Amino acid sequence: MTQGFLNRNQVESIRQLYPPGTRITLNRMSDPYSPVEPGTRRTVRYVDDAGQIGVAWDNGRSLSLIPQEDSFRKLTPQEIAREQGMEGMKL
Repeated sequence: MTQGFLNRNQVESIRQLYPPGTRITLNRMSDPYSPVEPGTRRTVRYVDDAGQIGVAWDNGRSLSLIPQEDSFRKLTPQEIAREQGMEGMKL
């Protein structure tokens, strides 16, 4: 459920938490019309002025994430290393 507009400080906080290039994975999306499967991964492209996170989904979808409505998390360095085939390397 939308909780209203974010102020400039809240949007800037989201930008700092999720800079471009950040890898994240979806826990749950609240869009009943075009949901993305839980566990789908993506790369942050930008955070817009409303605080929505524009991402490049690994499955080709183009829906943005809404921090107040969708549930997601950053990938750990170990998860990123596995994705890149560097599982045995120390981080």
